[in-house]
Amino acid sequence: MAYSIDIYDISGKVVSKFALDEKLFSDDIVNQDLIHQYYILQASNDRHNPAKVKGRGEVHGSGRKLYKQKGTGNARVGDKNSPIRRGGGVAFGPRGERNFIKDMPKKARKLALQGLLTLKAQQNELMGIQKISFETPKTQEAAEILHKLGLQDKKVLFVMDSNDDNVKKSLRNLAGVKYLLMGYLNPFDLMHADKVVFTKEALEQLNMPKA
Repeated sequence: MAYSIDIYDISGKVVSKFALDEKLFSDDIVNQDLIHQYYILQASNDRHNPAKVKGRGEVHGSGRKLYKQKGTGNARVGDKNSPIRRGGGVAFGPRGERNFIKDMPKKARKLALQGLLTLKAQQNELMGIQKISFETPKTQEAAEILHKLGLQDKKVLFVMDSNDDNVKKSLRNLAGVKYLLMGYLNPFDLMHADKVVFTKEALEQLNMPKA
């Protein structure tokens, strides 16, 4: 099935349609297992590993043996930093060294992203905007554009073809709205957006992805 995206102007009117390349965006390339794998890869690679406990040699305290080895009737014991004593080091605890980094072939990531965009097209969650620009940062004007597009109560991902500080600053204070450059498209942001709005130039880049 061929997919097309409506292109809107800032007044909220459809001014044209943009046809997605059938070779790049079709039902045949949708592989949900691959999409899930790419999502897990991104989540895992963004994961921090702060969990770390002090071992016996890192706990502050004297290394003196608590009492003599023999003659007390008690079990043999070392210093107060022993893991079996309160306030001592932790045995076999997390060391902050666990590696969560995953990898995935570039072609597989590309195919997963195209499949996810195809799913978004199936669900009518993709749209285009002819042009959006501001002479100075204007959050109120950006909010009005969203309202005219019927996106005021949705989680919206704006995908731009090039960096524009005025647009970025106008959008970043709006709740549920995120600004992203075309080269940074990723499964996490796509999955968490109710609507994905591309500039027309970004759609042209989308139809001709780099190898």
